[in-house]
Amino acid sequence: MTNEKLQQHFNQHVFKMEQEEYTRDEIDWSYVEFVDNQDVLDLIEKKPGGIIALLDEACMFPKSTHETFAQKMYQTYKSHKRFSKPKLARTAFTINHYAGDVTYQADYFLDKNKDYVVAEHQALLNSSRCSFVANLFPPLPEESSKQSKFSSIGTRFKQQLQALMETLSTTEPHYIRCVKPNTVLKPGIFENDNVLNQLRCGGVLEAIRISCAGYPTKRTFDEFIDRFGVLAPELVDSSDEKTACAAICDKMGLKGYQIGKTKVFLRAGQMAELDARRAEVLANAVRLIQRRIRTHLMRKEFVSLKKASIQTQKFWRARLARKLFEHMRRVAAAITIQKHTRTHSAWKAYLQIYRSSITIQTGLRAMAARKEHRFRRETKATIIIQTRWRQHKAYVAYKLQKRASLILQCSWRGRVARKELRKLKMEARDNGALKEAKDKLEKRVEELTWRLDVEKHLRVDLEVAKGQEITKLQSALQEMQEKLEEAHAAIINEKEAAKLAIEQAPPKIVEVPVVDNAKVELLTSQNEELETELGTFRTKAEDLEKKLFEIQKQSDELSRETQERDSKINQVQDMIARLETNLSNMESENHVLRQQSLLASADDDNKTKQIESLESKIAILESENQLLRSNPAPAVQAVVTPEVIEPAVVKVLENGHQHGEPKMVSEEVVVPPVKNLSKQQSLTDRQQENHDVLIKSLAEDRRYDNRRPAAACIVYKSLLHWHSFEAEKTNIFDRIIHTIRSYVENAETSGELAYWLSTTSTLLYLLQNTLKASSSSTKVPNRSRTATGNLFNRMVQNARSSSSGLGISNGYSGMVGRADTTSMIEAKYPAVRFKQQLTAYVEKIYGMMRDSLKREISAILTLCIQAPRAGRVRASRGSLKSIHSSALSRQASSVHWQNIVKCLNHTLETMNNNYVPPMIIRKTFSQVFAFMNVQLFNSLLLRRECCSFSNGEFLKAGLQELEQWCSRTTEEYAGTSWDELQHIRQAVGFLVLHQKSHKTLEEITDELCPVLSISQIYRIGTMFWDDKYGAQGLSQEVIGNMRTMTTDDSITTPNSSFLLDDDSSIPISLDDIARLMLDINPTDVEPPPLLRQNSQFHFLLQQHTD
Repeated sequence: MTNEKLQQHFNQHVFKMEQEEYTRDEIDWSYVEFVDNQDVLDLIEKKPGGIIALLDEACMFPKSTHETFAQKMYQTYKSHKRFSKPKLARTAFTINHYAGDVTYQADYFLDKNKDYVVAEHQALLNSSRCSFVANLFPPLPEESSKQSKFSSIGTRFKQQLQALMETLSTTEPHYIRCVKPNTVLKPGIFENDNVLNQLRCGGVLEAIRISCAGYPTKRTFDEFIDRFGVLAPELVDSSDEKTACAAICDKMGLKGYQIGKTKVFLRAGQMAELDARRAEVLANAVRLIQRRIRTHLMRKEFVSLKKASIQTQKFWRARLARKLFEHMRRVAAAITIQKHTRTHSAWKAYLQIYRSSITIQTGLRAMAARKEHRFRRETKATIIIQTRWRQHKAYVAYKLQKRASLILQCSWRGRVARKELRKLKMEARDNGALKEAKDKLEKRVEELTWRLDVEKHLRVDLEVAKGQEITKLQSALQEMQEKLEEAHAAIINEKEAAKLAIEQAPPKIVEVPVVDNAKVELLTSQNEELETELGTFRTKAEDLEKKLFEIQKQSDELSRETQERDSKINQVQDMIARLETNLSNMESENHVLRQQSLLASADDDNKTKQIESLESKIAILESENQLLRSNPAPAVQAVVTPEVIEPAVVKVLENGHQHGEPKMVSEEVVVPPVKNLSKQQSLTDRQQENHDVLIKSLAEDRRYDNRRPAAACIVYKSLLHWHSFEAEKTNIFDRIIHTIRSYVENAETSGELAYWLSTTSTLLYLLQNTLKASSSSTKVPNRSRTATGNLFNRMVQNARSSSSGLGISNGYSGMVGRADTTSMIEAKYPAVRFKQQLTAYVEKIYGMMRDSLKREISAILTLCIQAPRAGRVRASRGSLKSIHSSALSRQASSVHWQNIVKCLNHTLETMNNNYVPPMIIRKTFSQVFAFMNVQLFNSLLLRRECCSFSNGEFLKAGLQELEQWCSRTTEEYAGTSWDELQHIRQAVGFLVLHQKSHKTLEEITDELCPVLSISQIYRIGTMFWDDKYGAQGLSQEVIGNMRTMTTDDSITTPNSSFLLDDDSSIPISLDDIARLMLDINPTDVEPPPLLRQNSQFHFLLQQHTD
């Protein structure tokens, strides 16, 4: 039974699994039949009809004998093809096993099957301290649950055999067939029939037959290409591994092999033939390498001998030249010595006189320079004192004006509050519930008047204190001015004394001859006297500087006193502000009281109307309060002439147009003539209606007329017809900008952004071709950032130099002509600001589209930097799952690069559909490709697993996808995008380069990687590893040279890094943009139906027909 089980396991693994592997790979194979012994196993161990089951059943009956057990088997298995009864046998039976027929005697089956171990003995052995003895007779699993169940030897054997087979099924066993050579047990004797019978019974002959008929040698595609790729190098880079394997086998002339889905199946002996051819190719390569090395060594020896001979000749010639040079130098030295000896005596006498004169001149010039410096310092100090004093006067005047305006506001609000109090008193006479509110209001008013009186007294005291302070400051200033005049007079006297000394000194110096020693001594004595006088002058200058320092100290003390007084003034102002807050609280309480009175007298209509009128007056007063706080100038006028309060108009201007209605301060409103007002109102209403229609057309009309945005042309012609560019005040520009901003900020797709980019750029180009800055527009402060350096700042100059463009007719009726009739419009400040805002939105939309494309590509770039590791996994026998994952990972990696290409195609299609200028498209892709270059290159330098040969091939394939996209897109839209990838291209070229150890540093830096720096090449070279061929990287000499150069560079430029900076600010050439947009002529653009039906826009139809 054990042999049958093991034979079945052997057949299962050898016969079935071998042929199933052929079937999985779908090769041309005919199934080989073999004998299955499952029926024999069922005959022996099947329950309930197996021999072992019948034996256990017979053992349970006490009257069973060997004959009854044999008869029971004869009756049960008489029709079984594997069971037979020998002739004239009563207890024997024959079973046809896998190895042949075997006859068994059932005489002692019952006794052996009922044999058991005594329970006491088993318990004794299990209680042993020796683990080996305790594990000899372990308790059966079923004994713990069912103590009365009968357990036979056959049942236990079957369970143990089943456990053995389960253990074998979980492992990968190797089968060893032990063949008995002879029956006499002697060496050197082989019984052929006996050995052949054993091989036949063990299934070895069938295994050999299947092996000969099948393919004993199997290799996966990766293993086959890695080992035999050297036989056909031109096929190694093929993207299809299956085709490459078949081509290698065909090239080697193999017959009978087959290519499966994942493996190459070879006949017997073909692997040895391929190994022989591989060894031959490697031997030829070794001989070629040896020949090159020997040539290199001999050439090196020859070059060294040549250099030695040249060096010897150079040394001898240099020695002769040095001798000649030494002789010539001695002659020249003798001449020079003679020359200098003759001139030394004359030069010595002259030099003594020259030094004495230089010393005198130095002292005099230093004294004059110090005087000039002292004068400038005093002048500067005087100017600073005057500046501080004038600043103080202006600040005091400002504070007085502000305090006067606050007092006016308080008095006016008190007056209004008193009026309201009187009215509320009249209303609340008949209402007893409002008496408490009236009393509170009266108390508040009294408190307010008391506080106003206190404030007036404080103001008077403050003015008196300030007058005293001003008189003190004026007296201090006069004293300082007198001191300064004295210092100036002293300085002038010193200057005159110095001039006299200078006039007296030179004649004495000139008259002294060089040869007279007595006069030289006299001159030196006079020089000493001058030096003493110079010392006295210096002491006097120091005294004057000390006096000036004391004066400056006094001025600093005065400035500190003024600051202290300013702080006191600020405290008083804070107190006034607190009083204003209390007044506002009183107003809020008055409002609450008015609401209560409104609820109490809901039935009284007259009182309700009066309360409403009071609330409207309070609102007017509050608005006037805000006016006074925001515009102090009218308040100052009110302080000067309190009897007459002029109406102040509040205007909030932006772009020069009126943004709010005028609000009057006084109770009497100045009304203009009714006729003029009605005419002006009708004109304003009509203009406002035209603006509304134009804004609606700008938002709804999104069509293109002959590759031109119709909305931009319509807006341009309308503004030109309305003379909006020459208007000092208009709100149409703000409304256009607001419409563009709302649609740009709410844009959900890139198509909308592309449309507004095309529209704004076209409108901006038309404005720049038409407008010129006026002198008045330059006087207005520019509140937005300047347009210098933006996208279209020089487009007009390029357009004017060409042969055609836009123009305005001489009649200025809104018609746009050709370049020969061009007349530039002098733009006012609103038009200039509108152009600046439009420029800002062109740049903003352009940046939004570029950044959106960067974000889409950035998420994919992280998946494209490293090749999938599953593609290089060595598949073991039957590991179909790993091979399948390898194919999926390679396919997924190519999908990432295709997704990048899809993003680029989508953006290009969107811009082309909206007629964005080609130059903007080119620069967009150039900046995006530069961004990809930085991301890929920095990731390559920061991750060592990416600096491998196979990963270089993966990146090279992805870059080829981008190169094909650039070639398909053409240079009109791609531009120099491919050149932006030069860093990652050269780095990938270095990774896939063969024989790196033979390259010198000059070849790498000049030919292979000219753009990369030494530190970047050194980083890639040290991190590189060949995971495919195991080849060596750069030589140690080259790496050492690069390490030295990198160290030197780090010392000279310590902040340098081998990583690239993400700088997307690529300059845009405006010449190409202007050249591509020169043919835009808005005159023939057809207006939309909304404008054609409006009579106010008939000028668009006239221009179109013309």
